[in-house]
Amino acid sequence: MLMKKWRKSLLPNEFLWRLTFVNIVVISSFIILSSWAIYHTACFLADGMSVMSPQKQNQFNITLFQYLWLLSVPTIFIGSFIHFYITKKMTQPLKDMIDSTKEMKEGQFPKRIEANSAGEIGQLIGHFNDLVQQLKDNEEHRKKLISDLSHEFRTPLTNINGYLKALENGVLEGDKELYRSLYLESKRLTSMLEQLDQLKEWDHISKQSFMQKEKTDIGVLIEQSVDMFQLLMAEKDMKASVQIEPQLVHVYVGGITQVISNLIDNAIRYYEGEGPIRIKGEVLNTEYRLSVSGPGLHIPDNERDKIFERMYRVDPSRSQETGGRGLGLAISKEIIGHHHGNIGLESNEYYHSFWFTLPISD
Repeated sequence: MLMKKWRKSLLPNEFLWRLTFVNIVVISSFIILSSWAIYHTACFLADGMSVMSPQKQNQFNITLFQYLWLLSVPTIFIGSFIHFYITKKMTQPLKDMIDSTKEMKEGQFPKRIEANSAGEIGQLIGHFNDLVQQLKDNEEHRKKLISDLSHEFRTPLTNINGYLKALENGVLEGDKELYRSLYLESKRLTSMLEQLDQLKEWDHISKQSFMQKEKTDIGVLIEQSVDMFQLLMAEKDMKASVQIEPQLVHVYVGGITQVISNLIDNAIRYYEGEGPIRIKGEVLNTEYRLSVSGPGLHIPDNERDKIFERMYRVDPSRSQETGGRGLGLAISKEIIGHHHGNIGLESNEYYHSFWFTLPISD
């Protein structure tokens, strides 16, 4: 215990100075021992030759000692300085990382750290920068999600509170139509909460990896999903063109059925124009591709990648009318990602095709 305390009090606190101190001790010890060996060897050899008088021998010893001393001291200082400079340059990213972690501890996101090498320290700094960027993206996404949720919940809650206040004050009289409006607003809130729970569930499934997959004919799943929307399409006077190839795939049936339903529901919900909704399932080499296409709202080029983000909607006002929450496509992206597939959008002005692919051999 006393030895540890003595060692801590002797060595500097900072890592760079500790490393430099140890290096100085090592260099000094090596040079002193080498000089000592050279000095005694030279003295021994000179003495053994017996060509010098004792006075000259003594003078030789003193001169050799002085030269070794004059050479050793500058070598120690120069070597220590070079070591300090190189070590400082190598460890500067680590010091920057320490400062960055302090900033993160205070709730701030630090700037990107520049790595001076491609070795282990460079890799460590690279991973640290990626981690900071990921945390920053997550924080921005969290703030946006909270803001969107606040906005989404505020409108129906305001409507419900307004109706209830009016009923309490006698401004309105309760009737069937009013109660239906309150019910629809309540159902709207419940629907949002259910979709958020689904997202949370899929996040949990992703982390725990306990998704139960099974071999099934995806063509049958598509046909069943299309049948579920036949009545709704008939009510809206819409037609569907369906072309499906059968294929066995290894999937989580409940999840893929939900994705298919989300894409068809999205095409119906935002249908605008003429022509049928085209649903096509086909085998492409080692993948199965399903596309749901139809006319709809214009989607700007810079918003096509964002359309699969949570709570994102191209036209919020239109989504309020159709009941869209900006969660269905986000859920679909999560599910397809867990199946090692891809999902995307192809758009041509007012005609859009949402698609996903699944590996056949997975």
